[in-house]
This record gives sequence, structure tokens and C-alpha cells, in this order.
Amino acid sequence: MKNIVAGILAHVDSGKTTLSEAMLYQAGQIRKLGRVDHQDTYLDTDSQEKDRGITIFSKQAELAYADMHIALLDTPGHVDFGTEMERTLQVLDYVVLVINGMDGVQSHTETLWKLLERYGIPVFIFVNKMDREAKDTFDLLDDIEKVLGIETCPINWPIGCGKEFKGVYERASRNILRFEAVSTGGAKEAKETIISADDDNAVDLIGEDFYENLMEEIELLDGAAADLDMEKVHQGKLSPVFFGSALTNFGVEPFLEHFLKMTNRPLARTSKGEEVDPVENGFSAFVFKIQANMNKNHRDRIAFMRICSGKFEANMEVKHVQSKKKMRLSQPQQIMAQERKIVEEAYAGDIIGVFDPGIFSIGDTVCLPKDDFEYEGIPTFAPEHFARVIQLDSMKRKQFVKGVEQIAQEGAIQIFQEHEAGFAEIIVGVVGTLQFDVLKYRLENEYNCEIRLEPLPYQAIRWIKDRNTDMNKLRGVSEVKKVKDMRGNPLLLFKNEWGIQFVLDRNEGLELVEFSKE
Repeated sequence: MKNIVAGILAHVDSGKTTLSEAMLYQAGQIRKLGRVDHQDTYLDTDSQEKDRGITIFSKQAELAYADMHIALLDTPGHVDFGTEMERTLQVLDYVVLVINGMDGVQSHTETLWKLLERYGIPVFIFVNKMDREAKDTFDLLDDIEKVLGIETCPINWPIGCGKEFKGVYERASRNILRFEAVSTGGAKEAKETIISADDDNAVDLIGEDFYENLMEEIELLDGAAADLDMEKVHQGKLSPVFFGSALTNFGVEPFLEHFLKMTNRPLARTSKGEEVDPVENGFSAFVFKIQANMNKNHRDRIAFMRICSGKFEANMEVKHVQSKKKMRLSQPQQIMAQERKIVEEAYAGDIIGVFDPGIFSIGDTVCLPKDDFEYEGIPTFAPEHFARVIQLDSMKRKQFVKGVEQIAQEGAIQIFQEHEAGFAEIIVGVVGTLQFDVLKYRLENEYNCEIRLEPLPYQAIRWIKDRNTDMNKLRGVSEVKKVKDMRGNPLLLFKNEWGIQFVLDRNEGLELVEFSKE
């Protein structure tokens, strides 16, 4: 069986979670199609996600389809939770980028694309919501190619849109997949009829005007579109494009079938500048996500690992590279939303969760004791918004410090201490302001600590490259806040970008960096 890790990415409200739901339903993993607006999707289980109608935490699902096993990761689409999404990118073999047919390429889609180019991940594009009014299809493809800068190859082609959406045409088989919306008493679902475009009844099935327009568009498309070159797809230079409606589960089955045929084995990862073959080498993995309190009854903390090579077996001895300690990974499990399954073995391309007593950090590597692998760490992203955290009940200091530290270790927020004050004053930094709301909610509901957040006027942060720098001797820092991160690295908070250059000009030899991997 082919094991791969695939991620679903999109601008917020493009139908990303809905497509994940439809894929799970199509593969038989769930029996009912949920809806985001009904707050009953399989993957958005957190109460905040249901209330806001957005994904906040990346979720894992296991999907078996034909001879392929997919570890499917549904990622946040809202820009305020972009760091959660970017961490997930580093474990993916393939990406499904969902684009809303009504809006085309949106601002956050452009940001996502730049990240995908950086990591060189092959991308499949699913143009969603074709059962609503959509842009002209040629204009949409032109938009994708010009804005994202990649060639596209439509695998199927939409026939109409909105109330006049008749279905899609499969270019390779010349079959028409006819769309007909039906009510199931809950989530919508589409009735599908398949007929060859060469069948005399095809005209009657979709209407003469739609048939003639389809034949004209396909003739134009066949002459202008790029050929399907799978080598270019796997190099991230060409994206296959599919059209459908995730909400009605239309076009999802053919998408999965094509995805199955077009994907290869898990991609090789790089350790110390050299590729680690996923099949030929022994077990190795790296930690890309940590989440506390997934089981609120037990207050557990799970470290999620992407297996990069070899075979994992329960109770096998492994080496934690960062601490150089040998250990056995406790309670290995595969997690499907809120469901868990203990696993005895797993292979390259799988994701497992293990109980973490506080040993692991995001970016850590584990491998066999005899090996010397070390995968590149995941960057610490520079926050853009800062606030002082004020605890309202001093009697709950222990829970408060534990909660703030654990949430920070997950990578959702960053916490800083005053240069010489320690934890007497805690400053929190986030990429998007919605993360402040999530922090407040989690501290109150998971750690029983009420807080008040006092916004601070800083807009930029820089790590001091030489951690032995004496911050008390820095000049021109009267408008700058001197802090340390959780690992003791010195940082400076600035009110504006101009202040950065001002400090550099007055401190010869001082080097500042925008993000840290330490």
C-alpha cells in the first residue's frame, strides 16, 4: 500500500474543510456528510471552531482508498493561524489547494503559494463551489497561471455554473458527469449520471446550447492547455486542475481516483544536506506539532511525528537526537479528529502521535540509535502583535505558568520574559490577533485561569544573533523593550521598522535576525 501525507489548503471560506469531509465520506471513513454551518463536521471538533466556522487547529484523518493510504491534514485557512498551517507544510508529500470558483485566486492563496514554492511541494488544484455562480473558466485558469505563476492542466471541465451547473466533462475518457442536486434532509448531495460525450443522448442530457458550448470550449482547451506531464507535476511545475462541488460531494470521487494514479511514494526528506530514502533507510521521524489537553479527562500532551523513513514498531528503542537520549515512544497512536487508535507498526508516509511528558519540541528528530539523522528544525515565526498577560487570580499562579508554557510549546503563541524580571511579567506575541482570543479561551477552559490582555505598542521583533550579547550595554534602546524567549535567547521589541535600523546604526557589530530556529 502506498502511504502519503496530503494537506488541504485554502483561503478561508473556500470549502477546504468541506472537501476534507467529502473525501472522508467518499472513502467510507465517515457515514454522514457534515456541514461547517451546521457545526457538525467530522474534523472541526473544537467549540471555538464551531462557533467561528473556521479551522483553528490542523486536524489529522486517516483515509484508505483503493491501494493508497493518505494521512490527510486539514489546515487552518484564516491568515491569523498561518503559523499552524506553515508548520504542517513541512510534513506534506502533496497539497490539495482549494480555490473558490466564485472568487478565484484570493490574497491568502497567493501567500500559500509562495510557501508551497519554497518547499517544492506538488500541488493539485480543486476549484470548488461550481454549483454557485462562478468566474468564466478560462479567466479563472488565466488568473491561476498569472497570479501563481504555474502552468495548469485541467483534468475535467465544468459545464455551466450556479443554477445552470450541468456537471463536468472528463477530458481523458470524454465522459460527461451530469450534476443534479438532490435533498437528503440534511447536507446536500448530488445525483450523478455518466454518459459519453459521443452518445447521441448527451445533447438531451445537458441541453443543446450547453453541449455546443462545451464542444467549442474543449476544442479551444485542447489546443491551448499544457499537456499532462507527470514529471513536471512531481517537480511542482505543473498543477492538475479539477472542478466540482464539495458541499454536494460532486466531482470528489473522480478527483480521488485521479489523485491515486498521479501520486507516488512518500517524498525523501533532507538530513544534514543529504536525502534520506524513505524505503531504504531505517526508522526516522520528526516532530511537527505538539498539542496539550487533547483528552481533557487525562490532560495529556501529544507529540505528532511524521515518519520519514523505515518502519516503526511499538516498543522499539529510538534515539531522541536533540537530547541524545535513548527511549521508547509511549502510547503510539493514529488520531482521527477526536478518535484514537493504538498502533503496533507504522511506515514512512504515516503520522503517529505519542505521549509527550515534556521531552519533545517542535522540529525534534528521532531515529534508530545507530543512525545520525537530524532533520532541519522548523522556524520560529516572528510575531506581529504583542500583549502583556495579566493574571487575575494570583492564587492560581502555578496553573497559569503551566498553561502559558504548554500553549507556547505548541507553537501557537510565543512568550517572552522581561530581560531581568523573569516570569514576574509575561509578554505574549502572536502572528494574528485572533490568537489572543484563543489563548484567553484555552487558559480559562483548560487551566481554569482568568487573564486580561493589555496590548503593547510594538510591531516588530528581532532575535540577537549572538546570545551572549550584554543587553544592558546596548545604545539607543530607550524606545525598545528588551526580552528573552523561552530558551533564554535575547530579543528586542520595536515600535516600528525604523527603530531596527536606528539601533543597528548605534551598535557596531550587532546582528539581528527576523526568526529563530534555536
